[in-house]
Parts: sequence; structure tokens; C-alpha cells
Amino acid sequence: DLEKLYKAFSTLTGHLSSTEDFLSAFGLNDLPTPHRYGIFFGTLVFVVTVTAVLALLVLGGSFERIAEQAKTGDIAVSDPITSRTDRNLILERLVDARDRMMRENYGKPETTSGITKLMGMILNVSIATGADVSELTHENEKKRTKQQKFIPPGYHEDYVDAYKVCQDTPGGAALSGRPEARFEAYARSFAGCGGHVTRDYRRSYARMYEMIACKLHATDKQLKALYSSRPEDLIGRLVRLEALEQDRHGKEFYNISCGEAHLEHKAYNPKELWAFLNYGPFKNVEELKESPIFVRKPNEAGFAIIESVTNRMIGVVLLTHDDPENLKISLEAPIIMPSFETRAEPIEACYLIMDKLFALGYRRIELAIDSQDAARKRAATRLGFTNEGTIPKHMVVKDANRDSIIYGMLNSDWTKGARNFLYKKLHGDKLLKLDEKNNKKETEREEQVRQLEEKKSLEKKGK
Repeated sequence: DLEKLYKAFSTLTGHLSSTEDFLSAFGLNDLPTPHRYGIFFGTLVFVVTVTAVLALLVLGGSFERIAEQAKTGDIAVSDPITSRTDRNLILERLVDARDRMMRENYGKPETTSGITKLMGMILNVSIATGADVSELTHENEKKRTKQQKFIPPGYHEDYVDAYKVCQDTPGGAALSGRPEARFEAYARSFAGCGGHVTRDYRRSYARMYEMIACKLHATDKQLKALYSSRPEDLIGRLVRLEALEQDRHGKEFYNISCGEAHLEHKAYNPKELWAFLNYGPFKNVEELKESPIFVRKPNEAGFAIIESVTNRMIGVVLLTHDDPENLKISLEAPIIMPSFETRAEPIEACYLIMDKLFALGYRRIELAIDSQDAARKRAATRLGFTNEGTIPKHMVVKDANRDSIIYGMLNSDWTKGARNFLYKKLHGDKLLKLDEKNNKKETEREEQVRQLEEKKSLEKKGK
């Protein structure tokens, strides 16, 4: 057989001893010379292209990955976390220059593990331990007066006004045996918002709080007790936000962020949380407590995300780069357990903060995310942020370069639809329409009251 094959090839090559023989074999010997050159160069380009593609496949490791996948059955393409971990470090001289400039020019920055003024501004107003704000509407004047020392200025007036409003238009049916429960829930949440936010925000927050508190007798009792011990907490339907504190939250946050199995949650790779951040994973609780999660600058804030159903911590959300002069601030994507990543809880946590920030007067909330961090980029999209572009070499994270995608939310975006988009996603279309209707009705009522007072004032001046 080999002899026959060799004989066949010998016969073929014997007949193709020249270019003319080759062209004649394919019926091309009669073509004009330009056409012949065209065919020749076309063939040459084809051969070079195929060779280049094969070389790239071999040198790029594609064949190796295909072979590895065939053996193990696993996908051999590297995931974003591995890509981030394997990212090249910046030059050592640049790291040295950074450390020297920070040390010589600025020294150690001012930090605190306590509650910053920014945190206090975003949380609800504080009242003293032992206060029973329900007595602010009591018929006994002594009981009303007694509560004055426990509450901040303006709280009493706001509470009484909100109580009357809810009496006129309660948000639902009264709880059996507790007819005043709705009025008290609405009043304490309305007054607790403080006087520096918009009236629309206070009404909306109070109505949602009233609905959550008066769902059952148990929820009324639970939230009333919670308000007595922690009046500052921001309350949502799925989560509440507490001021992030080392002693209260350090151990619990370590347990849910170290990657080990905890309660009903399975173990996971801790790099899912920490690979794209400038800190973590942490070796122990103490190391976590001394990290920027708990030790913050004066223009930063940290909040623990507490799941309402289980009363357990599921993550944290941070604010950085507060710039009140320009009415802007940076929101960091929540650091949350992977099992909650695609659920509504982190969305509501961010919503509670964003709604309060815009109600306080901020014009812009910014979110900067590592360009390779797919999970947090999805979170920014779910929150309705606008992708404003990429900044190359934006940061140095764990001594490696980071390109950041900048997302922005403007106050005009928030009022024109972004807020309603998130509210509907969290609570449904029915509650959104009810919220809009209530705000409109209350705005009209307040305008009528204002006009009546103005009329009475003018009549007194005329007399």
C-alpha cells in the first residue's frame, strides 16, 4: 500500500514539475497574468491567516484549556475573582513613593470607631432612655410635661401634629384592643425623622413604618419596644439599619464574612466578598474591628444591615467622601453574604440611605466599582444608577491597579422616577400608588392649613 501511495504521488509530482503544469492541472493556464497574481496572493493570505490563528490558539493556551476541560469536566476559563487576585502589582518604587508621600505630607488620618456626625444625621433622631413618647398626647398634662426632658426640640409638636393627621386618615384598619397603635406608630416615626428632611420623605417613611408596625399585634409590640431601646434605627420592610459598632456587630459580621459555614448558610470563598476591596479577608475578629469597616474617617459612615424576620446581621453598607460643600457623597456597594446578593434586602438597605440623603438635600450620590467586579456592577444597575464611564488607574487596591466604573444618581433622577422604580420593586405597584396618593393629599391639606393660618394672621393685623 505504501508503495502504491508513493507511486501515485510520484506520478502527480512528475506531472507538476512547473508552475504552468500546476495551473494547467486546475484549468487556470489560460487566465490573464493579473488574475493569476490575484489567485496567488489570495492563496498566500489564506495560508498566512490560518497559520496565525493556529499559532494564537496554541500560544494563548486555548488548546491546553480545552484539554484540561475534557479531563476534569470543569470550565477552564478564569473567573473574575481569580483574574483580580492574579492582577499584576504596580511597581515597587510607586508603592514606596505612595507610602512616603502619605507619611510625610499627611501623617496618620483622623479616625474614630464611634458614631460620626454623618451617621447621626442619616439615622433618626435620638431620644433619652426611659422616654414613653405615647404619653405626649395623654390627657394628663403632668404626664405630657414629664416626657419633655427626654425628647429633642420640635419633637413634641411634630408628634402631636402627626398623631392628629393619622387619626383623620389612618393607613388601615385599627388593631383590635389597640385602636391608638396606628396613630402612635405614624407619629413617632414622623417625628423621629427630624426637621431637616422634606415633608414628603417624612410622610412616606411614617406611612411605611405604620404599615409594618400595625400588621399584627406582635409587630406592633416588637417595633414599639425597639423604638424605646433604639429610636435611631432606620426601619424598612425587609431590613433595618443600625449604626455600625465594633462591640455590637464585630463578631457577628466576622462570622458571616469569613467564608465558613454559619447557621443555615453554607461555606463560600471569602474572596467573593473581599477580592475587589482594599481590605479583607480577615484572620480574626480583632483584625476586622481595626479595619476601615469599623474605624472610619469623620466624613464616612457605616451601617449594619439587620434582616427583619430573623433579627440577624446580613451585611454592612458604607458611605465615604462626604462633600456637603458640593452636596455629594459616595455610596459603597453593600458587603453582604453571597446568599443575599441577588435578593431584595441589600436593595432596600441602599434605598433607605439614598432616600434619606436626597431628603436631606444632597444632589449627587456616586458609586465607584472595580471594572472587573461583576457582582457589584449588577448591584449598581439594580439600584438604578447611571453608568457615567470608566476611569483608568483610578485607585491602587492591594498594591495593584484598579480601573473604576463610575455610577451616578442625581436628585433630579431620584424625584423623576428612580425612587418610584425602587419603591415599586420593593413594595409593589399598589403601595406605590397609595404612597403617591397620600403625599398628594397631605400636601394639599398642609397648604389649606397654611392659607387658613395666613388668613387669620391678616385678620388679626387688620383689627
